[in-house]
Amino acid sequence: MLHCGIVGLPLSGKSTIFNVITGAGAEVKTYAGGKTDPNRAVVDVPDPRFDRLAEVHHPKKVTPAQVEFVDLAGLSRGAGKGEGLGNAFLSFVADADALVHVIRCFDNPGAPHPEGSVDPLRDWDIINMELIFRDLAVVENRLSKLSGKKSPLPEEKAERTLLERCRDWLLDEKFLKDLELTPPERRSLRGFTFLTEKPQIIVLNMDESTADLASAPNGAALKERIASTRDVAITLYGRLEMDLLDLSDDEAAEFTQGLPIDRPGRERLISSAYSALGLINFFTCGPDEVRAWTLHDGETAVDAAGAIHSDLARGFIRAQVVSYDDYEKFGDSYANCRDEGVLRAEGRDYRVKNGDIIEIRFNV
Repeated sequence: MLHCGIVGLPLSGKSTIFNVITGAGAEVKTYAGGKTDPNRAVVDVPDPRFDRLAEVHHPKKVTPAQVEFVDLAGLSRGAGKGEGLGNAFLSFVADADALVHVIRCFDNPGAPHPEGSVDPLRDWDIINMELIFRDLAVVENRLSKLSGKKSPLPEEKAERTLLERCRDWLLDEKFLKDLELTPPERRSLRGFTFLTEKPQIIVLNMDESTADLASAPNGAALKERIASTRDVAITLYGRLEMDLLDLSDDEAAEFTQGLPIDRPGRERLISSAYSALGLINFFTCGPDEVRAWTLHDGETAVDAAGAIHSDLARGFIRAQVVSYDDYEKFGDSYANCRDEGVLRAEGRDYRVKNGDIIEIRFNV
């Protein structure tokens, strides 16, 4: 399951965005509170392909792909150095696969900005610097332990050299995900759960008075800065979209007229998270269960088998594969797809495509 941690300054609208995504009814405060316990919710990934497969097969069980969202305590200046709620915050966010970074782009006199003014670019820099400070503290702590060893092992010497590169990079106020590393070097850093290695989905939290980011203070500069990164950015109208959850489709359409809201906020954000992490879904289906599974784009048929069960990967023989589009085109039937020549037998190195319907043949 994909895990996303929602981060941002206090009063940026994180809990509102959490409710837009999950409909979980989390408490939304109009002041900067001191709560450290996160709100958590597991959300089904919207996918009309999965819905149709469930309708066709009428299985005993349906299991959609899911994403867990965690609404974390507001992050303030100094959190990366352990001040305020920093340590509690960082212990939660380290477990996330991706960060949903909520940036406030609206003014609300009833909820004064903790920095005294609305400035999305400044707020983005504050959060990013706190992530850098936290990672820098982790690096320096480990380097201190390695330096204390009188006779370090060869692998410890290599680790020290790598961490010194990371330290220098972070001191230049740059994210570790942008540091050029070999795949083995990148793997060796996984245990540190560096926050600046995680993909970010930037949520620009607007209100109805803000036409677009360019109309917010320093909004154009932030837009240019985000474009220079590999981060994914989306616009949500947090308070409005939360209120829409209680309206009918017709009422919601009336309230959103003139705003760039083409799909529900949850769908847009989950789609962005999949894009940022390079994820795809494949399906298994039959009378017992229709299920959606998640893989990284580029993973193979044997990876798909392992996602289902380790025994399938261990005893992998071949995968029976048909694309969702072909399956739908030829009557939602394996037999028809076989007759049309679109049901294929693929080996272990076959790269799974988004929407593939797969049946694993194995022998253990």
